[in-house]
Amino acid sequence: MPVRLRKFIGTILIVVLVLCYALLANTIAVATLGDAPWWGHLLYFALSGLLWVLPAMVIIKWMAGPKQQ
Repeated sequence: MPVRLRKFIGTILIVVLVLCYALLANTIAVATLGDAPWWGHLLYFALSGLLWVLPAMVIIKWMAGPKQQ
């Protein structure tokens, strides 16, 4: 697969990932954090704000292609 096509597909995947993840994280927060204390909100949003990076790293590694020797 050409590098340009791989990067284009990866970019689209990352945008879709971020949009879906934000929607899911906020839906969970609204459903569960209604009566939580401020530190519960802080902890949830800190963790959920960093968690999307893991699947994004996989997509970015795929976009980079195989290692050249």
